[in-house]
Amino acid sequence: MRDYELVVIFHPALGEDAIQQKLERFHGLVSGGDAEIGVVDHWGGRRLAYPIQKQTTGYYVVTQFAGDPTDLPELERIMKLDEGVLRYLIVLNEGQPSTGMSVVAEPPAAPGAEESGEADDAEDRQEDGEEEDDAAKRTSPPEFSGGRGHRRRIEGPPITILNYKDVATLSRFVTEQGKLLPRRTTRVAAGFQRKLGRAVKRARYLALLPYVRRHDG
Repeated sequence: MRDYELVVIFHPALGEDAIQQKLERFHGLVSGGDAEIGVVDHWGGRRLAYPIQKQTTGYYVVTQFAGDPTDLPELERIMKLDEGVLRYLIVLNEGQPSTGMSVVAEPPAAPGAEESGEADDAEDRQEDGEEEDDAAKRTSPPEFSGGRGHRRRIEGPPITILNYKDVATLSRFVTEQGKLLPRRTTRVAAGFQRKLGRAVKRARYLALLPYVRRHDG
């Protein structure tokens, strides 16, 4: 038994009842014996990063399950023949949440910080015009941490599990030409860079990320 994650993009013309019937059929192919269906996360309708089968939107469903690898070929065969499925992806679940978020380390608690004191500081900063500076920092380009660790977010904790569905984070590592930023720029560990490349490929395949960013006008 191994832990897997299945992402299915359904045709936008399908209703919720039809999607649920298809899911029950797919889940039934891997739920025999000791296999178990864990999380079933309906993302709902989303705009695709690029058209798939002439469709610009799709209905995303993420399922996490534990099953036998020998059951997967039949599941894939059924999904390939299903005209209601625009695209699917089955991967080993390495701890990624079913949502589009990565797992980050717990941020250190601010010593001696009181809610009342923080509120007073916020008022003082507003009077001094410092809140505008803070907003500018939050929208500034990301900074990268060096050494052996993971990529560190702006004023945030390091990423411990990179989720291939985390579009916001992955986009920061991709240029406007669709190329992955090199390690000499990101200064991340080699292992994290490999995981990053794999995550970007999966996100592109699922139309979560475009292959090349388009500029309108």
